[in-house]
Amino acid sequence: MTDRIRVLIVDDIPETRDHLAKLLGFEPDIEVIGTASSGGEAIELGAKLLPDVILMDINMPDMDGITATERLSSEVPTASVVMMSVQGEADYLRRSMLAGAREFLVKPFSSDELTASIRQVNEREREKVGRAVVVAARAQVGEGQVVAVYSPKGGVGRTTIAVNLAVAAALEIGKKVALVDASFQFGDVAVLLNLNPKDKSMAELVPELEAGTDSDSVEAYTQNHSSGVRVLLAPPSPEMAELITPAGVKHVIEILRQRNELVVVDCAAWFNDITLSILDLADVVLTVLTLEITSIKNTRLFLEVAEQLGYSHKVRLVLNRADTTLGIRVADVEHSIGRKVDHTIVSDGRAVVYALNRGVPFVLSNRESQVSQDVLRLATSIVGSREPRVEETRKAPQKGKSLFAWR
Repeated sequence: MTDRIRVLIVDDIPETRDHLAKLLGFEPDIEVIGTASSGGEAIELGAKLLPDVILMDINMPDMDGITATERLSSEVPTASVVMMSVQGEADYLRRSMLAGAREFLVKPFSSDELTASIRQVNEREREKVGRAVVVAARAQVGEGQVVAVYSPKGGVGRTTIAVNLAVAAALEIGKKVALVDASFQFGDVAVLLNLNPKDKSMAELVPELEAGTDSDSVEAYTQNHSSGVRVLLAPPSPEMAELITPAGVKHVIEILRQRNELVVVDCAAWFNDITLSILDLADVVLTVLTLEITSIKNTRLFLEVAEQLGYSHKVRLVLNRADTTLGIRVADVEHSIGRKVDHTIVSDGRAVVYALNRGVPFVLSNRESQVSQDVLRLATSIVGSREPRVEETRKAPQKGKSLFAWR
C-alpha cells in the first residue's frame, strides 16, 4: 500500500523498540521502516528513510530527544515527531513543542493512544501540504493572499496594526489591497481611516449577494481610501451584525481575493462561526499580543485551539508594544506560550494616538518613526518588497523623496 504511514522508532531501550514495532505491526495503514537507539542515529536514519512520523524517546544518553527533534525539524521537515516520555510535566511538554514535536505521549500508553497519535499528526501534515498546494495554485492564477489579523483579547492594538499594515502594503510596496472590518458589532476601521459607513457596509452587501446579485456589486460597497486601499466597513450599528452570515463573509472575501493582491481582515476578538470561517480561509493569521498576563494567557489558549483546528502552520505571533517595561520579557512570553514570537512592534503612544485622533494612519503621518518601520517590515515579510516599475528603473530616485511624502 502506497498510502501507509511510514514510522521510525527511536528509543535507547531495545525491548521498548521491539514492543512498539510489534504493536504497530498489527495496523494495516502503518509501516515501521526502521528503528534507532540514539538521537544521532535518528537524525541519520531520518534523512535517509524520510519517514512520515518519528516516535522519539525524550531521554537518551548521547543526544536527548528534544535536541534530536530540533535537528530533525530543520533537516527532515516533512517528518512529524511524536515525543515519548515517562515524565508528563508541563515543562517537558513545552520544550518538546518548541523543538518541533507535534504530539506528546506519557509512558505507559495504550496501543489505541499510540496509533491515534500517529494517525492524527500524519493527517495534520498532509492537510498542511494540501493547503500549501492550494496557496501555490492560487498564486499561479493570480488570486490574492488573505491575512487575518486576530487577537483573543481586545485592547492590544489589533485594528491599528491591520489598518497600517494594509496602507503600508498599498503605498510602500505597491500592492492592490482590500481591507475588511470583520468586527461587525463594534468595528473601528472607519474611525482610524476617517471614513463614514453610511449604507455601505458588510451588513448591506451580504444579504444582497445571498439574494443572487452579481459579484460586481462588491465594488459598490467598498470605499476608496486616499492611500489606494479599498475598504469594506463594519455596520454603523451593532444590531445590524445579525444580518451577516459566515457563508456570506466567506463569499465576500473570496471575491475580494480574486480582485486584489492582498486582503487584510480585521477580526473580532472572540471565537464565533464567522471568525472561524475567516481563519479557515486565511493564508496567514497574524495573532497580536502584548506584554500583559491576560493577553499572554489568552494567546496560549488560542494556540492550543489553533493546533487542534490545523491552523498552527499559518499563525504568526506579533508582539505589540514590545519595548514596554512591565517586568515581562519577550523570553518570558515565549516560554509561557511555547513558541517564538515572529514579529515585534514597538510602543509609540504619542504617534499612534495622534494618528488615531486625526483619522490618518501613522505610516502616513509619521513614516520615519520606529513603529511605522516595524509595520513596514511586517508587511514586507508577508507580501515581499516593492518591485520597481519600468519608468522608475529608467531614472535615478530623487534623494529625500518617499512614497509617504505627504507634506
